[in-house]
Amino acid sequence: QVRLVESGGGLVQAGGSLRLSCAASGLTFSTYTIAWFRQAPEKEREFVASISWNGGSTYYADSVKGRFTISRDNAKNTVYLQMNSLKPEDTAVYYCGANYYGTAGLTGEAHYSYWGQGTQVTASS
Repeated sequence: QVRLVESGGGLVQAGGSLRLSCAASGLTFSTYTIAWFRQAPEKEREFVASISWNGGSTYYADSVKGRFTISRDNAKNTVYLQMNSLKPEDTAVYYCGANYYGTAGLTGEAHYSYWGQGTQVTASS
């Protein structure tokens, strides 16, 4: 049974930082591209960042480029999202998704087969 579990969310003041984790089990983690998406209230889920199965490529939404960094540790079956200089508009539930051997530039939800339950990030002004 495949499981993705997000953690690390919380409440932070604007300008602050958080690090999210996505821990995977039940799959061969090193063969999956992992992406982070987010969904704010009454908005569509949107792509944030992704990292290829071997960690060789990363891709970011323009809205987070230069502030967020995605990385992975295949020995720990975990992907991280370091979020710096948080803004109120970053407030959302953050989800991680897994795509088998996909490229890092896949920004559509439909490309990802497995999803976690999400973690809430709130950046207050």
